[in-house]
Amino acid sequence: MGFRSTFIGRSDMAEAEAQQTDAKQLLSAAASSTIEAYHQMEMPMVRYVGLVIVPSILFFFISLVVVFSVDLPFLVALPVPLLGALALTTAVIYPKLLRDRRRKQIEDRLHLFITHMTVLSTANMDRVQVFRILSEEAEYKELALEMQRIVQLVDTWNQSLDDALQIRAKKVPSKPLSDFFDRLAYTIGSGGEIQDFLLSEQDVVIQNYVTIYEGSLRNLEVMKDLYLSMILSVTFALVFATVLPILTGTNPTMTVGAVVVMFAFVQMGFLFMIQTTAPYDPVWYHPEEKGRTDSERKVRISVIVGIVLTVIAIVICLLVLLGRTSVDPSSIPLPIFAALPTTPLVLPGLVVRREEGKVKERDDEFTNFIRALGASETAKQSTTSRVLKTLRTKDFGALSDDIDDLYKRLSMRIESELAWRHFTADARSYLIQKFSEMYLIGRQMGGEPKHLGELISGNMNEVMQLREQREQSTMTLIGVLYGITAASTFAFFIGLEIVNILSGMSIGLNTPQFNFGTLIHTGVYNNIMIEYLLVIIILLNSVLSSLMIRIVDGGHKVNAYMHFVLLTWVSGVVAWITRIVVGTFLNV
Repeated sequence: MGFRSTFIGRSDMAEAEAQQTDAKQLLSAAASSTIEAYHQMEMPMVRYVGLVIVPSILFFFISLVVVFSVDLPFLVALPVPLLGALALTTAVIYPKLLRDRRRKQIEDRLHLFITHMTVLSTANMDRVQVFRILSEEAEYKELALEMQRIVQLVDTWNQSLDDALQIRAKKVPSKPLSDFFDRLAYTIGSGGEIQDFLLSEQDVVIQNYVTIYEGSLRNLEVMKDLYLSMILSVTFALVFATVLPILTGTNPTMTVGAVVVMFAFVQMGFLFMIQTTAPYDPVWYHPEEKGRTDSERKVRISVIVGIVLTVIAIVICLLVLLGRTSVDPSSIPLPIFAALPTTPLVLPGLVVRREEGKVKERDDEFTNFIRALGASETAKQSTTSRVLKTLRTKDFGALSDDIDDLYKRLSMRIESELAWRHFTADARSYLIQKFSEMYLIGRQMGGEPKHLGELISGNMNEVMQLREQREQSTMTLIGVLYGITAASTFAFFIGLEIVNILSGMSIGLNTPQFNFGTLIHTGVYNNIMIEYLLVIIILLNSVLSSLMIRIVDGGHKVNAYMHFVLLTWVSGVVAWITRIVVGTFLNV
């Protein structure tokens, strides 16, 4: 027995030591990564420390001095040093955040970039010219900048292409891109064909993209759980700030206002973290030529109508509040009053939701279309317009009308590039735009249509499967946000109603022998002001939660309007019912 207990004790110690070792390794890796980010900044490190870090340290110390020198309630004083600590922490880790943002921009677009490079490599052009073309693609952002740096090393510094790739492989913040540059440099240096290498790399690149995409979705699940815990904690703090002053006599308006500010900081922090965590995979394509498609016109008209109706509703509500109408303002609960003007914004949200469904249907059909187009062009050895004459009679669902319009434009001898540009603008799909552009460039450069169609179709199918997982994660997040919104609102207004009831009780309990005001400080409360602050936090939560949903689902920005309206109404109805139910039970 003694031996067993000794063995268990040693195993626990070994496990604890292993955990400490892992923690030290994580801290060491984070520190080394931050130092490396400082060295890779465009601004010299000494200048950054003097202009950013030193002022943030001074601000942090000033916040500490304010807390200890000014007599403030605890809930008001707490956010002050937290704000100073936040400023200092942000200043210290900003270079790493900037480097991580560059890494994310690279890894989010790497699969499209490699596919684009593969399509270009099938054409008869110089290898460096492939890099020049990719460097002009502004959509690739950091990847386009890397291509520019490689071209500069070749043109300006007379470096060979393989040497330039090896130089940049040591400096890029993304390991997958660094490994890709190393392998490509070795292939070029050994005399291999870039086309063969890129074709063999397709599976590797797609698997890396799948791994990164699924990792981002798992991180979103962790963020969701962390967000749930933090919002529940802030909700408890707000209820505490609402009820506690009745016993302490502190100013409740100030304490509730301080927690509202804290709530805003927490939600904006999570909004930023979700934005940096969510994979970059937009659904919509927004061409530079605005307003030329039916869907764009519908969205614009719905947004204008929704905003105009919202302004009219706000004016009407203000007139009611000011007593300029025959409606009694007290007959409408304040949370419902706040939700009413937002209602017209659901109109553009519904329109965009319907149009987005069509865009997703076109994405589903495009893989079949591009594969059929490439195979038919190769089999018939004919032009795209002649092949489309047959394909336009096939059923491609929501994409059929766009294919028919593409055929008509090509038949009218409109320039093929312009005709395809109109096709992608009508489709409004980000993926269709990128892959159609790749197919068009590959055909113009002499690539084999069948091979191009199969390559593009296979890669797009992988992306579509990942989008299904993302949609599931989005639905889970929507459920969590709506649930936590209802629960938080319920807790907020329970506290407010308890304060209202205690205020009425204290008035009835006062006697000549004893004044209950010495125990229950109801005189410090301005219940109307506190209710207004709670309504502000409801609106703030609705705005930031709707933005979170929009970021995660990757859809149109106007999608956030509908969730904003629904979240506001959920909060308003829950607040109204809570006050009625709690008031009924506690007044019995």
